[in-house]
Amino acid sequence: MQYVVGFLIACAVGLTGVGAGSITAPILILFFHLKPAVAVGTALTFAAVIKFAVLPIYIRRRQVDRRILLLLCAGGIPGVVVGIQILKRMSVEDHEKGIFLVLGITIIFLSLVNLYRSLRSKFKAGTIDRSKWLPPIAALIGAEVGVSSAGAGALGAVVIMTLTQLSPALVVGTDMVFGLTVSTIGSGLHVFIGHYDLQVLGRLCAGGVVGAICGALLSSRLPSRALQMVLFICLIGLGVQLCVKAMS
Repeated sequence: MQYVVGFLIACAVGLTGVGAGSITAPILILFFHLKPAVAVGTALTFAAVIKFAVLPIYIRRRQVDRRILLLLCAGGIPGVVVGIQILKRMSVEDHEKGIFLVLGITIIFLSLVNLYRSLRSKFKAGTIDRSKWLPPIAALIGAEVGVSSAGAGALGAVVIMTLTQLSPALVVGTDMVFGLTVSTIGSGLHVFIGHYDLQVLGRLCAGGVVGAICGALLSSRLPSRALQMVLFICLIGLGVQLCVKAMS
């Protein structure tokens, strides 16, 4: 079952651009009953593997703006370290419901943001370069990723679109590499702490590598906008379930 889940998540990421962490963490908690911290670490590691699989495509197409990427990483890397330290110092048993609530609200918020982006008729790049604000905002995104595993892709894209004048292609590529950087560092720290399930992770990655290739091949043939909207609605449902679990 976990092979299939990994395949479907990676395929969805390839087709829609939705972050693997946003989808994986709630599924691991709700359906495979992993502890929140273990689910976050496993989801981040899986996200890093999937993004590594598609990295050569973006580099070959020159879809990465190095200056913007460096500004994002300047804030995002320290942020994810701080977020993981916060999660490490928390008593997971005592704060489990709080973590469920944070995850649920994050998933709902990110899904609504992306749903709004999908419904917009046209991509609109920023008219003024406000890239100096990227490091502090990226630090907040990184901290949130360290705690919940979700957010780097969705929030990063919104921030880049709002604060820079990059073209859509550069936004997608730069955001993907930023998400990869944060996910890789975050997953490494989670693995070092012990927040991962090796058996689940191995099965997810085995299916995910195949799914990432299939998603990349199908992305130009299927209506990604419609797929995105369906996926975001499903994610909102997962987020609501996490919030309900936190309050039960």
